[in-house]
Amino acid sequence: MSLLVTPWGGELKSLIDLPVDREELKHYAASLPRLQLTQRNICDLELISVGGFSPLDRFMGEADLESVLETMRLADGTLFPLPVTLSIGDDFPAEKGLDIALADQNNELLAVMSVEEVYLPDRDRQATLAYGTTDARHPIVAEMHTWGSRNISGALRVIALPHHHDFSGLRLTPLQTRKQLESKGQPDVVAFQTRNPMHRVHEEMAKRAMDAVNGSLLLHPVVGMTKPGDIDHYTRVRSYRALVDGYFDPDRTVLSLLPLAMRMAGPREALLHAIIRRNFGANHIIVGRDHASPGKDSSGKPFYGEFDAHDLLKDHKDELGVIPVFFEELVYLEGEDRYIERSKTGGKKTLSLSGTQVREDYLYKGRLLPHWFTRPEVADILQQAHPPRHKQGFCIWFTGLSGSGKSTTAQNLITRLFEFGRPATLLDGDVVRTHLSKGLGFSKEDRDTNIRRIGFVASEIVRHGGAVICATVSPYRSTRSECRAMVGSDRFVEVFVDTPLEICEERDVKGMYELARMGKIKNFTGIDDPYEEPLNPEVKIKTEFDSADDNAERILQFLKSQGLILSGSSEKSRSVSGREQ
Repeated sequence: MSLLVTPWGGELKSLIDLPVDREELKHYAASLPRLQLTQRNICDLELISVGGFSPLDRFMGEADLESVLETMRLADGTLFPLPVTLSIGDDFPAEKGLDIALADQNNELLAVMSVEEVYLPDRDRQATLAYGTTDARHPIVAEMHTWGSRNISGALRVIALPHHHDFSGLRLTPLQTRKQLESKGQPDVVAFQTRNPMHRVHEEMAKRAMDAVNGSLLLHPVVGMTKPGDIDHYTRVRSYRALVDGYFDPDRTVLSLLPLAMRMAGPREALLHAIIRRNFGANHIIVGRDHASPGKDSSGKPFYGEFDAHDLLKDHKDELGVIPVFFEELVYLEGEDRYIERSKTGGKKTLSLSGTQVREDYLYKGRLLPHWFTRPEVADILQQAHPPRHKQGFCIWFTGLSGSGKSTTAQNLITRLFEFGRPATLLDGDVVRTHLSKGLGFSKEDRDTNIRRIGFVASEIVRHGGAVICATVSPYRSTRSECRAMVGSDRFVEVFVDTPLEICEERDVKGMYELARMGKIKNFTGIDDPYEEPLNPEVKIKTEFDSADDNAERILQFLKSQGLILSGSSEKSRSVSGREQ
C-alpha cells in the first residue's frame, strides 16, 4: 500500500506504462493521416499519457465536454473543472472508425488515436462557461479563434512522450514523482504551484506549509504554457534548483517539472491544479491570491476576483481530498531578518516589494534585487536573464483603416527610434504580403493567417531583444489579441490610428475604396467587411489634424513612460539643432 493519497478517480491512468509494441505501432502510424499538434495539444497529450489528468485517458468527447462546461464534472459525475479537447480543421480527414497519427511540431510521432467521435463545439459558449468571458484579452479566448471547427476524441495508444532536451532529470511522471515522495517517508505532501521565480517570501510560505502538515514538499513548477510574458521556464527552473540545493531540506523536498498548458482560468484552474497534484501524490496545495489569473480584461478590470480560487477550493476540498493551504500576506521584519504576517508586526518597521516594484525598480533598471527579498543565487540568475527595460524588445502595433496614416507615422517613428539608440524592424502590411504572405487572399481566414504570421515574426524579434513596428490594417480584435499574447502584453504597444473612413477615402490614391464601392473588390475593410476598433489601445492618434511628427512624438512619450526608451542625448541634439536654425 502506498503512503500517499490515491490518484483522482482511484487509479493512475498512465497510458505510457501499458504494454504496447511501440516499434510496430510506430510503423503502423507512419501510414496513417498525420495530425500535427499545437503546443497546447502536446502538453495535454503528455499529461494524459502519464496520468497527470487522471481519470482522463483521452481528449474529451462531447458528453464529457458538455458536462464539464455545465457542472465542472465529467459525464460520470467525477469532478473535473476544465475542458481538455483536441480540435481539427475542416480539411483534416478524420472520421469515426478511422485511426489517425498524432505528431509533434517537428512531425515526430507521439500516438495513434482510434477516432470514436467527431463533433462541433460552440466556442463562444465554451469560453463563457469555462472561462467566464468572451473577451479576447483573455489568452485562451484569443487562442480559441485559431482552433479548428471540429473536436475529435477516441482511445489513444502512446508511441512516445514528447522529447525534451532540457532538465531531463527533473521531468518526472506522476509515478516517478510518487516514488520519490514515498522515499521521504511522509504520507502528507504539500504541493507548491509556481509559474514565477521563488523569492524569500515564497520560500517561507513553502517551509511553513511543510511544517504545518508535518510532511514533504512537492515543488512543482509549470514548464508548459504559462501566461504570455512570464519569465521563461529555463530561468525559473535554474532558480528553483538553486533554492532546492541550498535552502530546502533534501529529506523533505522533491522538485519535479510539470508540462502543463495553463488555461489561466482562475478559480476553475485552481481546482484542476489540485486534481493534478493529487495525481502526483500531494494531498495539500498552496494557493495564493489571484491564482492562475490572466490579468485584466479590455476594460481594465480583473477577469476574476482576488480570492475566488480560495472559495472554490474550500467548497470542494472534502470531495477532492486535497486541502488548500492559504497564507496571510507576509512582510519582512528589517531588524530581525525574518518574515512575519502583516497583522502581527506590532508597528515594527517592515519591508516589502510589489511585483511592479520588482520589475520597474530593479529588473528593468538592471539593479540587483536586495538580499532580504530574494536569495543571491536567484538574484544573479534573474539579472542575467533580465536586461534593463530599455534594452528589452518591444512591439509597436499600428492598426487602422487603409489610408489612415499607419505607414507614414511608422516611417517617421522608426527614424526617431534610431535617435534613441533603438534601431527597429518595420513590418509593413503591404511589404509582408509580398514577401511573407504571398498567395494569401483576403478572406477572413487568410487575413487572420497573415496577421498571425506578422505576430509570430514580431514575437521572435522581441524575444531576442529587438524593437519591431508592425503597420497593418489587422481589422479583427481577436487576432490582434493573439498577437499581443504571442509578444507579451507588457511589451506590446497597440497604436490605434483613428482616422475617419471618409478621410481615408479622400486619401486613396490607388482608387481601392472606389473599386470596393463599385463591388469590384470584395471583402474590403470599412466597406463590405468590418473594422473592429481597439477597445483599450495603449495609444490613440489622429492623422487628419496632427502631423506624423506630432504623432511619433506622442508614441515616443509613451515608450519613455514605460521605460522602453531612455530620455537623453536625442532631445539635446534636437534642441541644439533648433537653436542653430
